Order: sequence, then structure tokens, then C-alpha cells
Amino acid sequence: MKVIRYALYAVIGLVVLAVAAVAIAVAVINPNDYKPQIEAAVEKQTNLDLILEGDIGWSFIPLGLELNKVEATLEGERFVALEQLIAQIDFWSLITMSPQVNTFVLNGLDAHFEVNEQGEGNWARIMKEKPVGAEAPEQADTPETTAASEETAEDSEGGEALNFNVENVEISDARVHYNDLSTGQSVVLEDFSVLASNITLGSEFPLDIQFKVETAQPILAVDGSISAKLKANQALNEFTMSGLNAVFDMNGEPFGGKSVTAELAGSLAANLEDETASLNDFTASLANLKLSTNLNVKGFDDKPALNGSLAVSEFSLKELLSNLGQPAIATTDPDVLEAIALSTNLGGKPGTVALSDLKITLDDTNFNGNGSYTLSNGGLVFNLKGDKLNADRYLPPAPEGDAAAEAQSETPAAETASVKQPETDLLPLETLRSLLLDINFDLGELIVSNLTINEIKASTTAKDGLLKVDEFSGKLYYGSFGANVTIDARTDNPKWNIRSDVNNVQTLPLLTDLAEVDMLSGGANLNLAVNTTGNRISALRNNAKGEISFNLAEGEFRQMNLTRMACQGIALVNQEQLSTSDWGSTTPFNDMHGTLKIDGNTLNNTDLVAELAGMRLEGDGTVELEQSELDYEVGLRIVGDIHRDQACRTTEYVKDVVIPVECRGNFAEDPAGLCSFDGSRFRDALKDIAANAARAKAKEEIDRAKEKAQEKVDEAKQKAKDKVDEKLKEKLGEEGSKVKDALKGLFN
Repeated sequence: MKVIRYALYAVIGLVVLAVAAVAIAVAVINPNDYKPQIEAAVEKQTNLDLILEGDIGWSFIPLGLELNKVEATLEGERFVALEQLIAQIDFWSLITMSPQVNTFVLNGLDAHFEVNEQGEGNWARIMKEKPVGAEAPEQADTPETTAASEETAEDSEGGEALNFNVENVEISDARVHYNDLSTGQSVVLEDFSVLASNITLGSEFPLDIQFKVETAQPILAVDGSISAKLKANQALNEFTMSGLNAVFDMNGEPFGGKSVTAELAGSLAANLEDETASLNDFTASLANLKLSTNLNVKGFDDKPALNGSLAVSEFSLKELLSNLGQPAIATTDPDVLEAIALSTNLGGKPGTVALSDLKITLDDTNFNGNGSYTLSNGGLVFNLKGDKLNADRYLPPAPEGDAAAEAQSETPAAETASVKQPETDLLPLETLRSLLLDINFDLGELIVSNLTINEIKASTTAKDGLLKVDEFSGKLYYGSFGANVTIDARTDNPKWNIRSDVNNVQTLPLLTDLAEVDMLSGGANLNLAVNTTGNRISALRNNAKGEISFNLAEGEFRQMNLTRMACQGIALVNQEQLSTSDWGSTTPFNDMHGTLKIDGNTLNNTDLVAELAGMRLEGDGTVELEQSELDYEVGLRIVGDIHRDQACRTTEYVKDVVIPVECRGNFAEDPAGLCSFDGSRFRDALKDIAANAARAKAKEEIDRAKEKAQEKVDEAKQKAKDKVDEKLKEKLGEEGSKVKDALKGLFN
């Protein structure tokens, strides 16, 4: 027992001696006497000029150091300056091997970082360059060094965790200046302050941060404050943050000079050993836009597994843009973009972000679906269904009054300018080649360009530069349509393959709603097959090859009366005047069909046929798409009675004659005035009609002469017969009747 007692006395004595030695040193040694030596040592080892202007003080209980008014310059310019630094450690905690920082104060830090025109930072010039060949040789691995490193690793991994405590941390009035001469960018961090207390591993402690940041490109100012409660375990591999409340007030060029507030709130947790992280009741807001989520993440490698939910609360996009100082979106309907929202569940296999129960709201349109995104290859799978969408409501409003007239008067100049502007590529080929897509989209009703399309189905896939629209179909004006498109973008000259069919789509309501054109009615059936190459509009049109076959059943031409045109020709032939004044403005037909051959910008048609009342329309011509020009020669072949007007009566020599009609002009400007009676071609038709009339008249005169001659022959025969009968009756009496009967057969 005495040995133990004496050993304890010895330990206590050593501690007392150590305390006494430290106390004597603090009392006797004045660190200010060593300022020149400290400054000289810094200048010898670095390119910095250290200036210790203020006092250096230290204390015993608590054991601490205080620096005042310290400045370091680099190449004659201030690099860093400090008003005050206080670092105090509880002396008795050192004795017990549980170090506890009593106080750490950093006040008035001012740092300057600069990058020159060559991209070199001034901090890279702090240390002096070593003489050539003065590099320290690499230390070879020896059994001793290897063992020492292994022992150190074991101590760090399996040793007892350090019991680290900090009573108070205070950083105030810190400033950092960053200037990049190579880009012109400059950033200033000022009024930076940090307050934290009772920092103990394994326990929660409060943290408050304040700062201001200003940038030159663009001009932007951010005034931020962050408060939260932090916790870290003693192994420093598990962290939590609760009660997060971060507010950032921003203004500057990106926001049109307006002030915008962004906020973060919620709780975060992470375990580095288990590779897990979570966000609980986490919210992020920017002006009137607010996002909220609860999310768990398992795995920090390239295949994390997610589980949670995400929602964007309903917000007004127009209000958001106004709050952010952005230009307003002008829409035909001023009440759209006022209610947008999103919600979904997050999950999926490791390495895949899966969206389930996805709901998107766009004003009065609702979408539902699901999707997934594969992190390893960027594969995107999406299935989305919507109820109804009026896209026209979101288009820019049409100009009115003087604005419309001004826009119309400026159209030629605008068109000329657009022609002069160089074309741009339609598809980003490199991006397209990297896409991996499988997207299905359904929409109950779509109104676009005033057209109403129902039951839309679209299916698109993309892989290795091959984009396929496998299906694009819907119902349109009592009919249906379908199309599929393949784009091969594996070369720099992509290939396009387009196929489409239209079944019984009523053209009158379609053209009326689409372009207010009341020109043609009937049930349209169409088959299109086109191949082309290129990545610009002009190239696609120039390289197009294909065919369009069409049929229009039970329809009518509107705003043009082909019957009247035909009757004008017939009246000229009959050398009479038409008496009918009410011709109407339509021409009904039973069937019209033909084939358009596509050769670049030109559509050729050689077999246009339409069955009209008493006529058959036959025509051929071309359509120039680039100039929107139509050039057709149409013939109205007379096959029967076409009208009740007496001057339009169909005679034998009029039948099978073709009444010519020409259709020429810009179909984009005046479709109703394209077709008219072709007088120049009708002169050639008149020759045929005159020849037919002459032949018919000669035949009529010959027939009339034959009739007269036959009448005279019959009359002479009857007179001869009567005379014979009379003579026989006088001379032969009753016997004469018998002879008469015998002679009757002879005359016949």
C-alpha cells in the first residue's frame, strides 16, 4: 500500500511541477519579445511578409493564445489580415487526456485571392521555390515504416474515440475577396460569422451562420442566414442536422433587379459506414415555388436505392416569373399557367430512379403515369396519360388593330430577313445518339391550331441513334389517322422514313377550323409514303421522294361552281345566252381520287378524276411546295345532262366534249380564286365541237332527204296500187277480187 501511495504522490508531484512550470513560463516569458524572430522565420520559409502589429498574449487558466492585428502581404499586396485570434484550451482537460477547447474567436479576417491572366492563383506563390535537385528523396518502404504505418492505421480504426469538446466558437466580420483577371469574375464574401457552442461529439449542438456574397458577372448579391442543430458521433461517420432553417435573400441582374427569397428547412441524416442518407420533411422554396420531399437513400456508389416521395405544391408560373423579374409569358388565354403542380412516389431497384403514382396538373389538364431513369446508361422509360389539353390557350395572342396591320405590312421584310438567315440543324445528332428512350403518351383530347383531335396515342423509342415513332394515331373529324416515323441518326446525314394513313376525315370542318377555308368537303382517305435525308428543312424537302394516293368521297367543291363554267362553254356552242342567275356556289361530286408523286419540292399529279353530275372532271398538274404555287389544267368532260337551263342543253355533238378549267396561283393566299374557265383552251374545244356539229348537221340533212324520197316512193306505189284495183274491179267483177289478191302479193 505504501508503494502505491508513494507512486500516487509522485504522479501528483509531477503534475504539480508541470502546472508550476507552465505557470512560471506564462508569468515570466513575454511572447511579444519574439515578434522579430517569428516574422523573420515566416519570411525565410515563404514569400509572405508577416507584420505582427498588435500584442501577443497568453493565459494559464484557461491555457490560451491571443493575437491582435496580424497582417501578411504577398509581393507588396495584402494577402491576409486578422484583427484578433483567441484560442483557449482548458488546461485540466489536457491533464485528463480529454481536450476541451474553451474558446475559439476569429475576428476581422480579411483574405485576398487573385488569379492572373494566365490562370495562376496568388496562393500558389506563397511557398518559395526549392533549388533544382533539392527535392527530398522518397522514403523507401522498410519493415519498420510499414509496421509503423499499420500500427497507426490500427490505432485510428480500432482505438478509442477521442472525446473532443469545444465550449464556444465565434467567427465574426470575416471577408474574402476573389478576383479572376482571366475571366473578369470577382466574388466578395463579407459579414461572414459563425456561432457555435457546446460542441461535443455524440451530442447535439446549435450552429448559426450569417454571410453576404456579391458577384460581378452577373451582378448578384446574396444575403444568407443558416441555423440548425448538428450532431456527429465520436467516430465521425454519422451526422445529423435537425431544425434546419436557411434563408437566402437575393437580388441582381438574374432577377431583373428584384429581390427574391429562397428557403430551406427540414432534417438531414447520413451514415458513412452504412452508406445511408435521409431527408425528413425537407422543403425548398423559391419565391412562390415550393418543393417538399421525404427521401431515403441506400448506397453512395453508382447504384443507389431510393425510397420516398416528392411534391411540388400548386403554383402560378406567371406569378413565379414576375417574382423572379423575368419577362411575362403572353398567352391567348390570360388565365392559363396559373395552377401547376406535381407529385410522385420515388423508388426502384438499385441504380434506377422510379416514379410511381405520378400526377401532373397543368391548369385544368391532368396527367397520370409512371416512369424510371437508369443512372448507368441514362435510359428513360415513361408512360403518361392525360385527359384533355387546349394547346391554343397557351399560344401567343394574335396582334389586334394597328399592331396587326403593322405586322402585316412588315411581313415581306421579315420574310426576306428570314430567308437571309442561315438555317440551323433540326436535330442535335450527338444527343440523339446517346438517347435511350421508351415513351408512351396518351391524351383524350387535344385542341391545337383550332383542330380537335381525340384519343391520341403516341409511342416513341430511341436507341443507338435510331429514333422510332412506332405509333402516332387518333380520331379526327369523324375519321381517324395513323402515322409512324423512323429517323436514322447514326450518320451525319440522317435518314427519314415517314408513313401515314387517313381514313374518312371530313375535310370541310377540318379546313374551316384549321385555316378558315370553306373550299372542299367530303370524306378524305389518304396514304402517304415518303423517304428523305438531311437535318435541315430545305434538305428534307429537296431530297423527298415518295407518293400520296388520295380519295375524297361524297363531297363538293365550295366557293366554285364548275357546272356554271361548263354551261358557259355549252351555251357558246349552242349560240345562246344562259338565262339562269342562281347557280349557287358549290359543285357536288360522288368521288374524287388521284396520286401525287413527290419529287423534292414538287408534287406531280397525272390522274385526277372526279365524278360530277353529267360531267367527269379530269386533270393533271403540279404543286410547288416551296413557293406554294398550284398549276393545274382541268377538263370537264360532258357525259350527260348537267343543268336545266335551255342554253345548256346537251346535244349529241356536245357529248364527250371537254370544257377546260384552269387552276393556277398561290394556294396560301386566295384558294377560292384559283380556278376559272379557260377560254384559250376552249377555242381548241370549239373546233372539235364545230366538227361534230357539222357532221351531225350533214347527217341530219341526208336523213331528211332520205325520208322525203321514201315518202314519194310510198306515195307512187299507193297510187299504182289504187289504179290497178279500180281497173280490175271494172272489167272482171267478182273474179277481179281473186286476181287482186294475187297481185297484192306481187306488189308487196
